[in-house]
Amino acid sequence: MASRRFILALDQGTTSSRAMVVDETGTVRAIAQNPFRQIFPQPGWVEHSPTEIWASQSGVANAALAKADLTDRDIAAIGITNQRETTILWDRETGEPVYNAIVWQDRRTAEFCDALRSSEGAAIQAKTGLIPDAYFSGSKVRWILDNVPGVRARAEQGKLAFGTVDSWLIWKLTKGTRHVTDVTNASRTMLFNIHTMDWDDDLLRLLEVPRSLLPEVVASSGECATTAGLIEGIPIAGIAGDQQAALFGQMCTVPGMAKCTYGTGAFMLLNIGTEPKASKNRLLTTVAWKIGDTVEYAFEGSMMMAGAVVQWLRDDLQMIRSAAEVEELAASVSTSNGVVLVPAFAGLGAPYWDQYARGALVGLTRGILRAHIARAALEGIALQATDVLEAMQADSGLPLAQLRVDGGAAANNLLMQIQADVLGIEVVRPKNAEATVLGAAYLAGLAVGYWPSKEAIAGQWQIDRTFQPSIEAQQRERVRATWRRALDRAKAWTREEETAD
Repeated sequence: MASRRFILALDQGTTSSRAMVVDETGTVRAIAQNPFRQIFPQPGWVEHSPTEIWASQSGVANAALAKADLTDRDIAAIGITNQRETTILWDRETGEPVYNAIVWQDRRTAEFCDALRSSEGAAIQAKTGLIPDAYFSGSKVRWILDNVPGVRARAEQGKLAFGTVDSWLIWKLTKGTRHVTDVTNASRTMLFNIHTMDWDDDLLRLLEVPRSLLPEVVASSGECATTAGLIEGIPIAGIAGDQQAALFGQMCTVPGMAKCTYGTGAFMLLNIGTEPKASKNRLLTTVAWKIGDTVEYAFEGSMMMAGAVVQWLRDDLQMIRSAAEVEELAASVSTSNGVVLVPAFAGLGAPYWDQYARGALVGLTRGILRAHIARAALEGIALQATDVLEAMQADSGLPLAQLRVDGGAAANNLLMQIQADVLGIEVVRPKNAEATVLGAAYLAGLAVGYWPSKEAIAGQWQIDRTFQPSIEAQQRERVRATWRRALDRAKAWTREEETAD
């Protein structure tokens, strides 16, 4: 172990795969990143190629080691963090996927989930902490079983495996010898009981998913596999869905601490301790992590579009040449001049859970400039998060004094200032914004003794900048009231209205 001086963290995200080499101080020594193809077969459908996911992830793993001038003999453990809910089924014998990965953003099962919510919503939420939605893996598994010829028969014969992306990577890293997932990813499938900490037979029957498809569920921190082939003989010792990894990487290890990650979407989590409390405000109750025999839980609010809004301005509207330009453009005006952008391009997540909402840009006049729309885009991201935090405070009874932030869009100083203004509490950005990757690395390192304790890790967390609210409560409420009016326009946009005879 003395010669194994680093942790390799794999971060398989929605639009790219990354790998980082992390040392004992939490410093990133090398990083490699590779984007991969996004597939949109129909409106509302989002897919990835599992083989492209693996090719990109294995490629950056080797590239990061090469950049750091390391070999597998220098790596103490591997930690994996991943886009959650994205669903892959593959053949156990050949390792070949039976269909593309159905991505967490995909809405093809919205109608089924809407009916499920009406008939079984309360029972499902009681077991899983989730509100039935096309977001989660269970309905995606069912769709593949029912719509890809021959797949259900093969599944019922035990010939197929299901996994979220972590399971797929571990299968490939171990040459098909280990089929596992961790408790955080399992808790996002709508098939896992967060009280019994096991796959739930009632839910499997309800969604018609054979138990033989499912992976073994392991702790988030603990040796669960050893790599073979491409990277040889390294323990895989940390696994967590990206948002839980970020919560751990931000060292929100005490109940009442919260973080928000601004990536493709935005995801806010609040540590609620060792008891899985039920939300009364349509938040999710999710497993935060399992370390040793201790399971901790979190409230979560998921916002489907955050950084993706800036990508839309850049790639589709071509209003900016690079994502970084949005800050300068939005800062060139002091307000959005009455414009509100509701970024419900893929529906609304917590606390609304409206699968039929769509994006809305309201308040336009001839005096509106590109800069006003850019500022409205940043405000829309921040106002979504504000609604989630308000629900968290109501559910937990804890008046939060601070929100820790990370993710690519957290580098946008104007967005973070707007966030502090509309929240009315301080927003804190750490020096190392790679919270997701660090969370995976920390979970792996704890398992193999690379770091001695959570307390030792917490000492590495340092503040880069704190954003304090700069507007009065009255102005904050006016902004939020306008936002709520715009939300009402966006909700239920694609639902067919009932017509009278």
